[in-house]
Amino acid sequence: MSRFRRAIAALIGPAPEPLPVERVEPQLGAAASTQTVALREAAGMTVDADDADWRPLTGSNNRRDLTPVSQRRMIELAAYQWESNRLSNRLVELPIAFLLGEGVTIEVDDPQAQGWLDEFWTDPINRMDLNLEKHVRELSLFGEQCWPVFVNELTGHVRLGKVDPAAIEGVVTDPDNIAVPIGVVVRRLHGRRKVYRVIYDGSDEELFGKGARVQRAGMTDGDCFFWRINDLSTGKRGRSDLLSAIDHSDVYEQLLFGEAERQEVARQIVWDVTIKNATPDEIKQRAKEMQPPGPRDIRVHNDAETWELLSPTLNAMDSAETMRTLRNHVLGGSTVPEHWFGGGGDVNLATASSMGEPTYKVFSQRQKLWKAILEGLASYVIRQRLLAISTQVVDLRKMKEFTPRAVFPELTARDTAKYTTALQQVTVAVSQAVSGKVMSEETGVRLIALVAGQLGLDIDPVEELKAARADASRRAETDVYRDPPAMDEESQVQPTDAEAT
Repeated sequence: MSRFRRAIAALIGPAPEPLPVERVEPQLGAAASTQTVALREAAGMTVDADDADWRPLTGSNNRRDLTPVSQRRMIELAAYQWESNRLSNRLVELPIAFLLGEGVTIEVDDPQAQGWLDEFWTDPINRMDLNLEKHVRELSLFGEQCWPVFVNELTGHVRLGKVDPAAIEGVVTDPDNIAVPIGVVVRRLHGRRKVYRVIYDGSDEELFGKGARVQRAGMTDGDCFFWRINDLSTGKRGRSDLLSAIDHSDVYEQLLFGEAERQEVARQIVWDVTIKNATPDEIKQRAKEMQPPGPRDIRVHNDAETWELLSPTLNAMDSAETMRTLRNHVLGGSTVPEHWFGGGGDVNLATASSMGEPTYKVFSQRQKLWKAILEGLASYVIRQRLLAISTQVVDLRKMKEFTPRAVFPELTARDTAKYTTALQQVTVAVSQAVSGKVMSEETGVRLIALVAGQLGLDIDPVEELKAARADASRRAETDVYRDPPAMDEESQVQPTDAEAT
């Protein structure tokens, strides 16, 4: 069956049985007779070498993920590129430096819960102060992370494990919602496969339907956190940040090696010697006698012999522009400016500041992802501690004092001078607008809070306005003049003669 017929069959179902037709069979010496036969497609097979790789453009066979072999290949290539290719290495390491340069902390209002988080963070196995950088790097390289958890039944203390993404055979999703992974199938070196249950903030009865609950009940190998990036809601696996850049980064590295070899050739020279009116035998004899001159040597010859120094012309400027174009293609695809990778280009201070803004937006997006990951992890740590104490399911979403916060460093140093000037100008303008009754006080405070946020100060406009009005009311009360209390006659002191004078 041809590829076209297979594609149609996949769309409309199996082909119907062939219809009988009448065919006239000529016979010698007698009248023609008729018989009924069935027309069938000739037996045989296609000869295309890639026939097995074709699939219909539509239908249930479409895939949103790489094949298992391609997924493992991507993981190995990403790790190799990060290790051996400086361009790929910077695409991974630069965001890590911005995200974690000054360290990350987890905070919570309840002092006891803060102690639990500190114990988890500094646990000799977890060592999040050291391992968080590796977690961020590997999520970027491999596109997904699976962390099995191990909980002390007596104390509720949590320790994290790690699964090599190359060992993940598949991800089980909610049968009623393909966007929700509920289990991770992991291949073991020896023995059966393990199926981990993905952790969610809530009970199975609250979050999943019957089908998902039945499947999760059979996942008895433990619980895990599962994170993925660069994926689709209808896919199951994550993809590396380097997936689309691997080939181009490799070509760039090969060009660099080629340029290094060409520069080696460019340093090589040859002497071209021309002997006039010489026979072939005389040329051979002279060639045996000649030696390349060394430094500070003196050559003496007559006008019949000419020496010329030759070196190759390689047109290096053409290759330099090609390499810059390829490098910028890789950097631009990762939203990294050219001057961040050692290439100045046509960049000055003004353009460099504006070129960095899209990069900071991309880094901020990844920072928000890790903020959600760490806060979800911290909530699980607190919940397990509370369960060990009370043996009751605790909904931390309704308990503000147990809500953790992941505090990340600023992505870039703020231009405080610029924002301070802007804050002063906005404050004056808001004051005039409120006095002129063309702007409400709440809107004015919101504008001021917007500029103050650029300086790192978060202001709740509603609460700030209430506090300002309360302060104004207290000041008004202290400014009101009151007569001093009257004094009785006995307590009154008569002035002396000198005082009276």
